[in-house]
Amino acid sequence: MPHYVSLVKWTDKGIGGIKESPKRAEAARKAAEKMNGKMWLWYTMGKYDLVAISEFPDDESAQKFLYWLGSLGNVRTTTMRAWNEESAAKLIGELP
Repeated sequence: MPHYVSLVKWTDKGIGGIKESPKRAEAARKAAEKMNGKMWLWYTMGKYDLVAISEFPDDESAQKFLYWLGSLGNVRTTTMRAWNEESAAKLIGELP
């Protein structure tokens, strides 16, 4: 299943309601599951407030989840598709 790395920043609304963040994280995990995905979350220091690793059946499902998440107004994301070492090695091995 494809994996995605999301760098997450709180909006003013999101940081203002920081005490609700654990509940919002759980709601996001449940929403990902309803979309046949999974999400793992780390709170971080520095330029980004959170890092999420997720997996979804396809890019469309991942994008649908990110639209839903962004529509809540608590966070903004920068998301990258990720390949594990084995998958990347296979792609590299197929280079002409």
